[in-house]
Amino acid sequence: MTALPRLVAFDLDDTLAPSKSAVDPRMLRAFAALLDRTTVAVISGGNFEQFETQLVSRLDGIDEASLERLHLLPTCGTRYERREQGAWRTVYREHLDPEQRSAALAALREEAERLGLWETSPWGEILEDRGSQVTFSALGQRAPVAPKHAWDPDGRKKNALRAAVAARLPELEVRSGGSTSVDITRRGIDKAYGMRKLEEHTGIPLDDMLFVGDRLDPDGNDYPVKALGVACHAVTGWEDTAEFLEQLLADGSAR
Repeated sequence: MTALPRLVAFDLDDTLAPSKSAVDPRMLRAFAALLDRTTVAVISGGNFEQFETQLVSRLDGIDEASLERLHLLPTCGTRYERREQGAWRTVYREHLDPEQRSAALAALREEAERLGLWETSPWGEILEDRGSQVTFSALGQRAPVAPKHAWDPDGRKKNALRAAVAARLPELEVRSGGSTSVDITRRGIDKAYGMRKLEEHTGIPLDDMLFVGDRLDPDGNDYPVKALGVACHAVTGWEDTAEFLEQLLADGSAR
C-alpha cells in the first residue's frame, strides 16, 4: 500500500464544492474518512463565514478528535483557524490596513469599468472587503454556478483585470481567484504562505504534504503552492476530487 500523506490540503470552491455552494454528501463522506486517518487543511479565497456555510456546518457527525486534525485557512491563507476544546481558535489574521483596502477597492472598480467588466445587474455585491483580503466577483457574490463558469472560460477577462490592478498596486498581492474573482492581499501572503504556516504550526514538513486544487495553472491562485515545491494534484471540479480522494483512501494507509 502507498501511505497517505501526513497532511492533505484542499482548495474549496470548484475543488471540494461547487463555487460558494454546499459540499455534496459524497464528498463529505470521503472528507470525513480522510480526517479519520490523517491531518487535513482547507485553504481557499473565501472568508471564514463561507467556509462555515459550505463545509464546517455539515461536519456535525465528526468527533472532536477528528476535527482537531482539521486546519482552515480562509482568504488565501491570510487567516488561520484550528479546532481547540470544541471551538475554532484564530491562530493569526493578516489584515490589510484601511488605506490598502480603500486603494484596492478603488483600483478594482475603476479598472473593471475601464475594461468593460463591471456588471450593471449582478447577483449581490461585486466588491467585498474581507479585512485580510479584498475580492472582486464579476457577477456578484451570490451568482449561480452556471453563469460564473460561462463568464470567462479561458480566463482572459480575469487575467486582464488582474494585470491592470497589479500595475496600480505594486505593494500588494493581486491574484486571479475562482471562476469570476480577483483577490488582493498583503504582499507575499498567498496560499504558499498558508502552506508554510501549516508546516510551522503542525510540525509536518512540506515534503509530507499533498495539495489538491483546480487552479494550479500559472495564473491561478493555487499556483504558489506548486511553485513552492509541494506535491500537487490538479482537479477539474468536486466530482474529480471525490473520485481521486476515494481512490487515495482505498490505496493508502495512515502513517
